[in-house]
Amino acid sequence: MALDVKFGVSTWLWTSPFNSDTISLFEKIKSFGYDAVEIPVEDPELIDIDRVKKALAEHALKPIICGAFGPTRDLTHEDPKFHQTCFDYLDDCFEIASELGAGFVGGPMYSAVGKARLVSPEQRKVEWDRAVTNLQKVSKRAGEFGLEIALETLNRFETDLINTAAELKQLIADINEPQAKALLDGFHMSIEEPSIEDAIEAVGDKLIHVQVSENYRGTPGTGQTNWSAWKRGLEKINYQGAISIESFTPNVKELAGAVCIWKPLVPSQDGFAKEGLEFLKNWAAE
Repeated sequence: MALDVKFGVSTWLWTSPFNSDTISLFEKIKSFGYDAVEIPVEDPELIDIDRVKKALAEHALKPIICGAFGPTRDLTHEDPKFHQTCFDYLDDCFEIASELGAGFVGGPMYSAVGKARLVSPEQRKVEWDRAVTNLQKVSKRAGEFGLEIALETLNRFETDLINTAAELKQLIADINEPQAKALLDGFHMSIEEPSIEDAIEAVGDKLIHVQVSENYRGTPGTGQTNWSAWKRGLEKINYQGAISIESFTPNVKELAGAVCIWKPLVPSQDGFAKEGLEFLKNWAAE
């Protein structure tokens, strides 16, 4: 059974941060056969919405908007000033997503990426409750823009709050707002999930976006990922959203350091994008 999905690729595969000049990648991305481009919003001030919107239309690409959550954007921090910084940033992301016609903003917005510690159950409960309370506010705000939020699990080396689909399902249930949905990333799942198929089933119809690479963040189809399990899981929930390749270039040192890519994963980033999409299209059509 073929999957009825669209395919996207993150501009992080080539560059960082996204700015208005990054639209020069759109022609290439479309020529490779992609339906969508994933735009990571690191600094909203770098993005000229009108220019990006025009380039998306010119190349018939759907926008997918994802956030970047560094130490200052932390909804679990004990200081509410950090929460406000994150709220303000997400407002900018929502404006960009709304203006560009994206349906959601995705990412691990519950906490700061890299906040990975061994904490007591009591402290974890405090931070969980902060995340729930603040994400209720974020969900309502997204709704005012006609958007949803896609919350992403991360592996244990990048967060101590939400590592598995089961935890994500519980977080969404606790938020209990219609805008709160799920994003699953195969790289993190390859570390944390005993069963990819069960993880997909766990979030079920809450799943609105999927990111993939290989278990080592390389080209899809070249590693140890259980693609059959992915197919079975997505078929079971009748997933019809986008599947985006997300990986990173070692040529942008700050980004490469943040995701621990110390050397090139492939001979060419263009080859990564082309060969990865070819694999995914064949896999989805089987």
